Amino acid sequence: MTVVFYISGHGFGHASREVEIINALGRAAPDARIVIRSAVSPSLLERTIQVPYELRPGACDSGIVQTTSVAHDDDATIAAAVAFYSTYDERVEAEARHLAEESIDVIVGDIPPIAFDVAGRLGVPSVAIANFTWDWIYETHAGLIDRAPWILPRIRQAYRRADLALELPFAGGFGVFTNVRRIPLVARRPTRGREDTRRFFGVPLDRPAALLSFGGYGMPSLDVRTIDSRDWTLVATDRVLPDGARTRASNVVHIDERKFLGAGFRYEDLVSAVDVVVTKPGFGIVSECIACGTAMLYTSRGAFREYDVFVRDMPRVLRCRFISQDDLFAGRWRGALDDLLRQPPPPETMATDGADIAAAQIACLGVSS
Repeated sequence: MTVVFYISGHGFGHASREVEIINALGRAAPDARIVIRSAVSPSLLERTIQVPYELRPGACDSGIVQTTSVAHDDDATIAAAVAFYSTYDERVEAEARHLAEESIDVIVGDIPPIAFDVAGRLGVPSVAIANFTWDWIYETHAGLIDRAPWILPRIRQAYRRADLALELPFAGGFGVFTNVRRIPLVARRPTRGREDTRRFFGVPLDRPAALLSFGGYGMPSLDVRTIDSRDWTLVATDRVLPDGARTRASNVVHIDERKFLGAGFRYEDLVSAVDVVVTKPGFGIVSECIACGTAMLYTSRGAFREYDVFVRDMPRVLRCRFISQDDLFAGRWRGALDDLLRQPPPPETMATDGADIAAAQIACLGVSS
């Protein structure tokens, strides 16, 4: 069985959950051949995928253009979407032509529309896996409908071709699909204990720790020397705080991401080992905090429709608290961190076995095709 995964390069959440599904598929169908089509960082896949795979790099959707980890560029996003979808038919033709030379059993999309048009062209089943759709995101994106109203119908036409849509929690936009099944959260879960992880990364055991997690753009403009975090240890990788004077403070543990390679520790182990994650809400980090039982101190992330869904639904299943960007960059953290630790547990729990369920659905379609 050959499965092709089209994975959005927007953020890490799409890739991190598909990595878990790919690993689960490898367990369920050890002989499956995995092909990944994505612009996601190859190093992320290298560190986390546990089965053989083939990466074919390149953009398969246009996503949202970010200027920083907590801000978007609306005009650049529209320009990128127009450029991508202006040549969309040619892109579909090229993708289908390349894959036609191989024996493909099923195509998975998270959540590039092109995945489903290519599957339709090849006559193979397709599965959408996501918590949002791009037409739903673009529907409220400032200026997009006015400048390029033809993009949304084109995206929706592609989504309607999907044979099955697996809807994750914190969802929006799934009314476009004809066959929808809800599945539990897909989350990376820790495999190492709190004390072992803290010792390995040099995080003191005798004081609370907060992990700064801000994705691929990091927070290079944040001066950690100004942060009021007495009695706390701040933990950050070099992706979040690049080496330099602004990152040097006595209570900051600075981790070189190369330390994860071959060490037997993964990022989710670090999420589990700290008391609080300081971040912007995105599917990957939210799901990991839920799976690890780690509290979240979150800030706003610009005009992005998914954000409102997280803010509405997170308190049911995650101990979380908001910090404004003004307070974040001014270093006014300690009160929010201390208050967050005093918050009671969330009123509900959430299942996190969605990867196994999604893998079983993919394998079933692949075998029957």
